[in-house]
Amino acid sequence: MWGSLFRRQVGKAATTTTNRLTPHLQHRFVCRLTYTNGTMRDPNTLSNYDAWRTRHTTTNLKVDFTSKSLRGKVILELESQTEKSSKEIILDSSYLDVSDIKLLNASGSTKWEIKDRQGADGSPVHIAIPDGAPKGEVVKVEIEVATTDKCTALQWLTPAQTSNKKAPFMFSQCQAIHARSLFPCQDTPDVKSTYTFNITSPHVVVASGVPVKGGETERENGEKVYKFEQKVPIPSYLYALASGDIESAPIGRISSVATGPNELKASQWELEGDMDKFLDAAEKIVFPYKWGEYNVLVLPPSFPYGGMENPIFTFATPTLISGDKQNIDVIAHELAHSWSGNLVTSCSWEHFWLNEGWTMYLERRIQAAVHGSEAHVDFSAIRGWKALEESIEEFGKDHEFTKLCISHKGIDPDDAFSTVPYEKGFHFIYYLDKLVGRENFDKFIPHYFNKWTNKSLDSFEFKDTFLGFFSAPEYASLQDKIAEIDWEGRFYNTGLPPKPEFDTSLVDECYKLAEKWKQKNFQPSPSDIKGWTGNQILVLLNEVQDFEEPLSVEQAQSLGETYGLADSKNAELKSAYYHIAMKAKDTSSYQGVADLLGEVGRMKFVRPLYRSLNKVDRDLALKTFEKHKDFYHPICRQLVGKDLGVAGQSA
Repeated sequence: MWGSLFRRQVGKAATTTTNRLTPHLQHRFVCRLTYTNGTMRDPNTLSNYDAWRTRHTTTNLKVDFTSKSLRGKVILELESQTEKSSKEIILDSSYLDVSDIKLLNASGSTKWEIKDRQGADGSPVHIAIPDGAPKGEVVKVEIEVATTDKCTALQWLTPAQTSNKKAPFMFSQCQAIHARSLFPCQDTPDVKSTYTFNITSPHVVVASGVPVKGGETERENGEKVYKFEQKVPIPSYLYALASGDIESAPIGRISSVATGPNELKASQWELEGDMDKFLDAAEKIVFPYKWGEYNVLVLPPSFPYGGMENPIFTFATPTLISGDKQNIDVIAHELAHSWSGNLVTSCSWEHFWLNEGWTMYLERRIQAAVHGSEAHVDFSAIRGWKALEESIEEFGKDHEFTKLCISHKGIDPDDAFSTVPYEKGFHFIYYLDKLVGRENFDKFIPHYFNKWTNKSLDSFEFKDTFLGFFSAPEYASLQDKIAEIDWEGRFYNTGLPPKPEFDTSLVDECYKLAEKWKQKNFQPSPSDIKGWTGNQILVLLNEVQDFEEPLSVEQAQSLGETYGLADSKNAELKSAYYHIAMKAKDTSSYQGVADLLGEVGRMKFVRPLYRSLNKVDRDLALKTFEKHKDFYHPICRQLVGKDLGVAGQSA
């Protein structure tokens, strides 16, 4: 793809130049070259968004629980980027049933074709525009479409799979490139569109738009049309829908929580005391919230992520509703995405760290503000460093996926998903903060987000923005420090980044207790962890898990029993404990692991637990996956299948 792009855009000289560059410099050269020439810089889309850009999308869709499909008509309003030179619109699609396509502002029939599938990128839809269109003219394309049973963005649950067993449930997950399995679109974070949602369903609908007041209309068959508007331009991966037996309750001045009736009271209790604190802290760090409402939808257990930052309605894992308020940092993270990721977006999945690294930084700043201590930034970062070490060990320290800027040519973005862009990205932002000083960096933060609001950018534009801001005369004293930044190394080095000196004041007692567990005759007591937060217990468990010599079976069992870990409702703690038990070869714990894998679908827990179980009891791992694979979201099911070496076959 890139070779033909060079030849088409700048001729053989560019190809000759890039052949003399190292792979990461070729990657940088291509990114800068394609951007400055006005062409596409996202390798995971087949659309020609350099010639046409979606400005508004209207989805008139029915949630059909009987056929387990979304179907209806979608209208794309695409602005021509050329002076009549582009004679076709190319859209992304994946496993869709497209029955008709019309150009609404043109007479006569419309010629269109769905071409052969190109791996994870799907099947491009080519729509003829015989006369082209003048630059700036908007062409309206109406597409009649239905999802199929191969749709990777939707999960359908029967009433029996919900807590009160009364109604089916459906939810979407479009990140990274799964919006194209809902309807043909320009499925790239480099294109942002406003949205109108007209969604028909027999059950309550929530979406990534603001509900239109008085917009619900009831039909004779008991279905309703639910209407939403998203007036802030968003990329396709933030398009989101859910429908089911959903009720809501207030948790803040602009916030509500929505979930199943059986879970509503517990969810409201878990979130209502902190929502406004998080929002106030975030607004002070960046600038006022731009989206109108901030709500949380607590999904059924099969949701594969901790949270998904869909605007207006964060989709959240039920594992955060643990009855102890110990896991609500997920909400701080997803709220932070309202600025980093949603307003300011990486232009492709190659620069995903710009979304997640910034969000981890803002999340930790929010935590520090709410808790009143800067030590909470490092406390969370220490836990994150542990997760980063594990992720890099899993890939291998020289693996391409351990870079910040990852070449996505020919790969599925889901395969590259890991802790790396989150934690390695955080450490780059945190390094810059410390380098220039907090007072100076706090001035850069709103500048950066204001400059790029409603836009997408790459790593090099971030670099230019940073250097441009700090080139002002008042920062002259910082120039020597800034000149020492190894931008190439930060973007393209594999493995761990330089490790900072952490403030360990909040983890020292965790480390001290962990040291005691190295003694075979240590007699634990529940009082060891009296007054500890869940995150402190998690630090303890992470330290024990890292022991060169694993605990004995007896020690592992004592750990679980004494501290109440095996019976905990907190999935974070229970999962961490099970890793220790499996490393100790405590066979009595294996069935508990299998049971937990049938209760949660969050990949943060599911994938590592399957990997560990596979090492100690592959037969049980395979049987557990076969038993529960239909419970998991399609994304999770696919990745666990790859982890176990059974992708594309019956386990």
